[in-house]
Amino acid sequence: MRIGMGYDVHQLVEGRELWLGGIKIEHSLGLLGHSDADVLIHAICDALLGAANMRDIGYHFPDTSADTLDIDSKILLRKVIELIATKGYHVGNIDATVCAQRPKINPHIPAMKACLAKVMGIDEDDISIKATTTERLGFVGKEEGMSAYAVALIQKIR
Repeated sequence: MRIGMGYDVHQLVEGRELWLGGIKIEHSLGLLGHSDADVLIHAICDALLGAANMRDIGYHFPDTSADTLDIDSKILLRKVIELIATKGYHVGNIDATVCAQRPKINPHIPAMKACLAKVMGIDEDDISIKATTTERLGFVGKEEGMSAYAVALIQKIR
């Protein structure tokens, strides 16, 4: 068994869709990034890659590549699952926290878990997603951006 930790942050801007945990959430602002900027999936990818000692998401999917411009982050997550499998690992479980002042994340957690479980080929019960605000402090509290933390346990395939 190995454990990895991931963190990501993206700026909130007008004129972008808000994708979080693989699902589209209606909101007046979206996350800015080279891909769809799904901050939760990016943190999960980094946690998985870190656990497998395979560097980070930017190494495998650089933001200078035309191949990843506006890409659906679910595709990146699926590729990360394939990458860790090349070293003989599969996902044990994921524990993640999304930091956002608005919109409220809790109503969307069941849909996010269902989506992520399908992409990763694991049970929904193996994914924990929590949400918090920063009590209006910092860039998250001022609604300038969102961040996400993730911890992943991976196990050798027997």
